[in-house]
Amino acid sequence: MNLPNLFVSQRAMLDRTARFLATLAASVLVLYSGTAAALLPIQSWTLPNGTRVLFVENRALPMLDVSIDFPAGFSRDVPATSGLASMTLGTMRLGAGGMTESVIAARLADVGAQMGTRFDADRAGYSLRTLSSEAEKSQALSLFASVVQAPAFPDDVLAREKSRLSAGLKEASSKPESLAERAFYSAIYGGHPYGLRGSGEIETVARLRTEDLRSFYSEWYRADWAIVAIMGDVTRDEADRIARAITDKLPRAAGKAKPLPEAPSVTAKAVRNIEHPASQSHILVGQIGMRRDDPDYFPLFVGNYVLGGGGFASRMVEEVRQKRGLAYSAYSYFSPLAEKGVFLIGLQTRKDQAEEALNVVRATVSRYVADGPSERELSAAKQNLVGGFPLRIDSNKKIHDYLGVIGFYNLPLDYLDQFVQKIEAVTVADVQDAFRRRVDPERMVTVVVGGATKVQ
Repeated sequence: MNLPNLFVSQRAMLDRTARFLATLAASVLVLYSGTAAALLPIQSWTLPNGTRVLFVENRALPMLDVSIDFPAGFSRDVPATSGLASMTLGTMRLGAGGMTESVIAARLADVGAQMGTRFDADRAGYSLRTLSSEAEKSQALSLFASVVQAPAFPDDVLAREKSRLSAGLKEASSKPESLAERAFYSAIYGGHPYGLRGSGEIETVARLRTEDLRSFYSEWYRADWAIVAIMGDVTRDEADRIARAITDKLPRAAGKAKPLPEAPSVTAKAVRNIEHPASQSHILVGQIGMRRDDPDYFPLFVGNYVLGGGGFASRMVEEVRQKRGLAYSAYSYFSPLAEKGVFLIGLQTRKDQAEEALNVVRATVSRYVADGPSERELSAAKQNLVGGFPLRIDSNKKIHDYLGVIGFYNLPLDYLDQFVQKIEAVTVADVQDAFRRRVDPERMVTVVVGGATKVQ
């Protein structure tokens, strides 16, 4: 594409973006009015090779978003080769289909396409954003298919990436926030795969070989375990052809992916104090939380907004910052995964205030679990969450990201259509019941890095 045409396409794209967002805003208002019209008509089907496809058509923008996810997150690592899952994903685009990384990067740049990765405990995958015009789309999708289906894992690239990652891990090992996170997840999960470090450890990364990467890729990157999400300026038939093109050369598995072991429960209070010369103490408190498909998801999600997820509107900020000035901020969140993720509370405070701040956090959680939110607090939380919902789906990228989540965790196709209604349906009694059953203030894990004295 020459430069004048590129500028014209960009101007047209901005105009179409404005029209699309206006239409989307109107659709959200329709949803709020209680009509049966679907906000996002998500289409889903399964290819002959077993790949599941989720697709939303949007012809208002000359853009196409495509992604593919596999159950190949860091929970598929083992302690001896921790970091293998991340390294496998990261190096796939650094040489594939007979092309070097510089060739891949240059050809993507030629058509203005962007390729990225997403990686967590459960998922590993690639995403692509490209113009939907035929020449640009075809070249970008061809590169994407090569990365997904024909990575080379060059020896020199692995050696360089290992060196780069090791340097980053060494730097992180001196940072209090990294020490706190490592200690917290280790204490919560013990030997469970969720307790591993996604990036790996210095010693395990040093042991990685190209054979390990090829073996991991061969084991976990299977067609019938893949979730393809597509959104943008293509028809349903075109989306089907795209999904086939980026998965047809992947091998099939013999059955379903091996399930992860059940996450352990915290059976007793645990406290770990870690010395550090930092000027502030870093404090993490929490326990096992919930799964992505947990029936308590919405009561816990809405209830946590009141407790510590609502920023300056939350009880945690009110008690820790506003009333006592012990920290600039304090927060809490649930991190739902395929198995139970964490419920985590965090803050930073002066070393000499660490014990006081921790006591305030514990007391706040205990009161909240015992009494739940007030009607006023819950009403305000629901208004904020409902009012902020349009911002969750105000771009192709955000909607596309949701498609990946819905597909990977096998959520209902009307998940986004029902989101607001599910929030509005939560009652004080729902929050009280869910928190009393799921959060135990007497069985919390606490990590303090850099306290002036050891806390109990």
